[in-house]
Amino acid sequence: MKICLPTSGNKGLTETVHDHFGSAGFFTIYDTDAKSVQIVANDNSHHAHGACQPLGMISGLGVDAVLTSGMGRRAVQLLNEGGIKVFLLAGDTVQQAVDKFAAGELTELTFDNACGGHGCHH
Repeated sequence: MKICLPTSGNKGLTETVHDHFGSAGFFTIYDTDAKSVQIVANDNSHHAHGACQPLGMISGLGVDAVLTSGMGRRAVQLLNEGGIKVFLLAGDTVQQAVDKFAAGELTELTFDNACGGHGCHH
């Protein structure tokens, strides 16, 4: 399984998870089977609010789940329609977030409980 996390930088498992998916500088992809990390720069980090295209940014990478502390409703809907589940977490390192996911400690983020506008990070 491949898990995508928005990150501030490109330090792999020790990197801090960014507080909102679309504005992260990078996406860190962790493969739970291979125990490997892939880092992808987010070329769309300065998009207008509501203009995030999450599926386009990570499509083709084989991502099964996204872990994030904030994401808008439309972005969640688009990811879900693309077969990618989204899970909510508090700010952690990539390693801590992956560990919480593996332990089943994260709540799935859906259209109904996603961010509805500016400043509504969970």
